[in-house]
Amino acid sequence: MILGNINHLGLVPYLPGKIKQSIEYVKDNVNSNTPVGRYDIDGDNMFFMVSDNSSRYIHEAKPEYHKKYIDVQIVLAGQEGMAISTLPPYTQVLDDKIAENDIAFIETPKEETMLVLQPNDFIVFLPNEVHKPLCAVDNKIAAVRKVVVKIALDYL
Repeated sequence: MILGNINHLGLVPYLPGKIKQSIEYVKDNVNSNTPVGRYDIDGDNMFFMVSDNSSRYIHEAKPEYHKKYIDVQIVLAGQEGMAISTLPPYTQVLDDKIAENDIAFIETPKEETMLVLQPNDFIVFLPNEVHKPLCAVDNKIAAVRKVVVKIALDYL
């Protein structure tokens, strides 16, 4: 996983070109007036979803991972708690939708760390990297507006 801020991409010069391109595209084309929904950059190879969400208590969320797509998650407004694990998804699979939706939910691993993303922060998850998005910060449920860019692994 890679963590950064869309206004300081120079701090992560090792970003693969397609990932950097997706972040710059969102930075240049998405704002608080952009309607919720899916937007194609290059069809199913690279697209993004704008969403308005409420955070949830960490114990209510289930960790997830993907196989085919890289996730680039960008916070537009609010604070987002992001629970992560640096270990492979070795716990029990609760809901396997990899074949149809490229997502599987697993039991929470014991080795979980919480990050707090601020507006304009991004985090990149490669396939098999376990993450639990939209967790409440300081146990306070709040609104979060975000973008999730999906980049097909074979598109890099």
